[in-house]
Amino acid sequence: MSGSKDLFQPATTAPPIREESVDPEGGPGPRPRTLVATERVAKYFPVRTGWLGRSGRFLRAVDGVSLRVRRGETMGLVGESGCGKSTLGRLMLRLLDPTFGRIIFDGRDVTQSSQRELRPLRRRMQIIFQDPYSSLNPRMTVREIVGEAIRIHKLAKTRADEEARIVELLEQVGMRPDAMDRYPHEFSGGQRQRIGIARALAVQPEFILCDEPISALDVSIQAQIVNLLVDLQERLGLAYLFVSHDLKVVEHVSHRVAVMYLGKIVEQGLAATLYEEAAHPYTRALLAAAPQLDPERKRVRLVLEGDVPSPIDPPSGCAFHPRCPRVVKGTCDREVPPLEETSRGTGHRVACWNPHTE
Repeated sequence: MSGSKDLFQPATTAPPIREESVDPEGGPGPRPRTLVATERVAKYFPVRTGWLGRSGRFLRAVDGVSLRVRRGETMGLVGESGCGKSTLGRLMLRLLDPTFGRIIFDGRDVTQSSQRELRPLRRRMQIIFQDPYSSLNPRMTVREIVGEAIRIHKLAKTRADEEARIVELLEQVGMRPDAMDRYPHEFSGGQRQRIGIARALAVQPEFILCDEPISALDVSIQAQIVNLLVDLQERLGLAYLFVSHDLKVVEHVSHRVAVMYLGKIVEQGLAATLYEEAAHPYTRALLAAAPQLDPERKRVRLVLEGDVPSPIDPPSGCAFHPRCPRVVKGTCDREVPPLEETSRGTGHRVACWNPHTE
């Protein structure tokens, strides 16, 4: 997103997260308790072939990912389109069932939980969709869209209480109360996304998946929505998984960042550390491709050769090795690198046999 960093300067960056207990991942010192986590979770989609539609192969959308989001923090998740970011987010919400691995929410294993067992937890986990034009029912008024979850979860004793709650939610996201009786087509894209955010906040969640929530909006509106999300996090103590392909936005809002490639996490760490000391060649290529706002600042242009391999037939060893300028023949093409810390206690992890160390 060209020019995004300037637009975001006036607002506060990601708020500091409250220290509650010691968490062994992510650097020294006390860390807030983990709210949602995956343990080697994977999602394989069967590929139908032949005139009988038999399934003999699988598309590995997410392939053995371990990730955690702490209370009150924003975990940024970046990568090229099709790398599995949105699928991972939906697995964390249990909107998709994992092929294997575990999903832990607030210390409880919800991997095998039925939809009936998950229903009380749905209040605590919500999603903000990418497209504000298709995510709102055009036949429902704002009152019905925002109030639907309040009625389902019985969060208001009377109709008056429900209406007061809807007004409060609209004001929280910068909308006027008189918007309640209007329909989605009467609003701009930014206003529709504010309505979507109000809908997500209606059940007082603790964790929100922000699935590329600004990619369909104009640049100036993107800044407003991002600053709104940061402000809501500071006031309500929300935890976000912020999925995006815009590296500048992710740097602005995130406490920690994870980089995905072909269904796997290839690098992860504190946002400031990862952007300044990227160790994986893929991460460096992504950062080099991002628009540079300072004309005086020099940058190294990295051009990756070849195309992204198919997740149906991924390469052996490191999935990035066919495009990697630092490939070590006989190792990178044969053995899968583990996601390990670059320096003990820093929380900066990289999955690479020949990472950048300078």
